[in-house]
Amino acid sequence: MRWFGAKIGQGVRIKPGVRIKFPWRLTVGDHVWIGENAWIDNLALVTIESHVCLSQDIYLCTGNHDWSDPHFQLITAEIYIEQRSWIAARAVIGPGVRVAQGAILGLGSVTGRSLAAMTIYAGNPAQPIKKRTIREAVPEMIQNTSESLTPNSKFSVAE
Repeated sequence: MRWFGAKIGQGVRIKPGVRIKFPWRLTVGDHVWIGENAWIDNLALVTIESHVCLSQDIYLCTGNHDWSDPHFQLITAEIYIEQRSWIAARAVIGPGVRVAQGAILGLGSVTGRSLAAMTIYAGNPAQPIKKRTIREAVPEMIQNTSESLTPNSKFSVAE
C-alpha cells in the first residue's frame, strides 16, 4: 500500500480481504491491526493513530449524499481514530466522525457522531454504555509475557 501512497507505520497487520478505496488518503500509525474484510471507503482522508484495532468486517465510510439536493450531491468528510481505540467487528463509522483516545465501538454498532475518550459505545445508533477503565498490569505478568514472546514465537506481536 505504501507504493500507492498510503502512510503506514511500523508493526501494522493488515489481514486478507481488506479493501481500501484510495490508499493515498490513508494514514496509519504504529502497531495497528486491520481485520479480515475491513472496508475503508476513503473518499476523504482516514487517519488511524497508533495501537488501534479495527476488527473484522468494519466499514469506515467518508462519503454521503445531500438528500435535500435533487441531484444527491456527494458530501465527504474525514474520519479520525485516535490511539488505543477499538472498532469491534461489523461496526460502521460514518463521515466526519472522530473516535477519541481509548474509545470502543461495540460489535455491529453504527455511529455518525464522534465518540468520547475512554467510553464504550454500542447499538444503532451507538450510545455510550459506560466509561472504560484499564487495570494496571501485574509486573510478574509483564515479565512472563516478554520472556515467552520471542521474535520467532508463534504469538509474537513482531510477526
